[in-house]
Amino acid sequence: MKNFPLRIGLFGIGLEAYWPQFEGLESRLKGYLGEVADKLEALSPGVVNLGLIDTPEKALEAGHRFRQEDVDIIFLYVTTYALSSTVLPVVKRAKVPVIILNLTPEPAINYSWFNKLNDRTKMTGEWLAYCAACPVPEIASVFKRSGIPFYQVTGMLHNDDIAWKEVQEWVAAAKVAHTMYHNRLGLMGNYYGGMLDIYSNLTLHCATFGGHMEIIEVDELSAICQTISDIAIDTRVEYFREVFDVQEDCSLFELRRAARTSLALDRLVEKHDLGSLAYYHKGTGNMANEEAMSSVILGNSLLTARNIPVAGEYEVKNAQAMKIMDSFGVGGSFTEYYAMDYNDDVVLMGHDGPGHIAIAASKTKVRPLEVYHGKVGNGLSVEMSVQHGPVTLLSVVEKQDGRLMLLFAEGESVSGPILEIGNTNSRYKFSIDARKFVEEWNSHGPAHHCAVGVSHIAARLKKLGALLEIEVVQVC
Repeated sequence: MKNFPLRIGLFGIGLEAYWPQFEGLESRLKGYLGEVADKLEALSPGVVNLGLIDTPEKALEAGHRFRQEDVDIIFLYVTTYALSSTVLPVVKRAKVPVIILNLTPEPAINYSWFNKLNDRTKMTGEWLAYCAACPVPEIASVFKRSGIPFYQVTGMLHNDDIAWKEVQEWVAAAKVAHTMYHNRLGLMGNYYGGMLDIYSNLTLHCATFGGHMEIIEVDELSAICQTISDIAIDTRVEYFREVFDVQEDCSLFELRRAARTSLALDRLVEKHDLGSLAYYHKGTGNMANEEAMSSVILGNSLLTARNIPVAGEYEVKNAQAMKIMDSFGVGGSFTEYYAMDYNDDVVLMGHDGPGHIAIAASKTKVRPLEVYHGKVGNGLSVEMSVQHGPVTLLSVVEKQDGRLMLLFAEGESVSGPILEIGNTNSRYKFSIDARKFVEEWNSHGPAHHCAVGVSHIAARLKKLGALLEIEVVQVC
């Protein structure tokens, strides 16, 4: 990621024939383009601004330049009427998503002032500075006929929160797509036997999102555990007490065991340069592996909170969903249905194992468990609820046709009683009733896991799907 930062391409278009006819028009439009460049630069440093393209020859050169500059997305700022031949060579050569910025400088022409100019040449030049909308149908037609996907932002250059929010969302989606393309997802262990819904096509994920999947042996983690010093373990235990609300019935023995594994996980992540992790392993028959895998929850919760989301049960699809949510800056905690509450019309959702403690409603509790339900071993676990307020649930779904899609729903994390069983769990209310939500969500065939983040991000998820060219479905 450091070696390959997000690169945003920008160019404006105009018609060379206008410049000698209308004094000051070219410099005026270049000034507008400079304002767009400044706004984009504020959203993401590294804008490649190729200036005002006004001939097919410059367009061809610009297309090559964008390829050389390795841009991830292009914003095409339409300043005035321009020939589509000044657009197609740029975008076709660059081969990246393009957003058409149809932004007029002001809400409207000052008709009274305009009509008093008494100079039709000046009047035409003034009008041309406002006619950004004029060539957009031409450009759209050529893109459609060329099979080039395109997206539009229509509005004003100045004082238009709606238009610039759209631009911000496109940049945010581009950043997430870029993150996913460069992400290294660690796969440690094996699937939980019999959970047929979570089995996934790894090649499909790489083809859809990009990135790399690093297959990691549990033995490697177990071996690293043996190298952790007592001093380091004691320091990590103290850190646990700072970060978590460690309950009194948590033994020092279990805290030290979790601390050792947490430090080993940190080293493993650093060694393989991981940006996310999916894991599961029984460890039966090998005590070192069982010791390691039954003590990962605190360490994996810390990793998740520092932008390295960790999904249990080897749930690759949900590790991807969690990484997407985390890359949007809204968290992304591992979750599934826990129960229905028909009295309050809410769905209780949570999961055992690690939680995204950075989006917890309060300090995350650490509790000892005598058994991990359905799993081998015992030890410490985390108990938290997601912050109350708007949330988005996201699932990466593997469809019958062999493609991935994004399934999401917006709702609210609400207060009320939860199950105090040493797991993450929250109460969620949706704009449709609880039973309708469950049926609608299930109808799309997701795995039984999803990622939950704090905030409503429907617009950004839809734009991410557009950039990745995959289906996006919103339940509510």
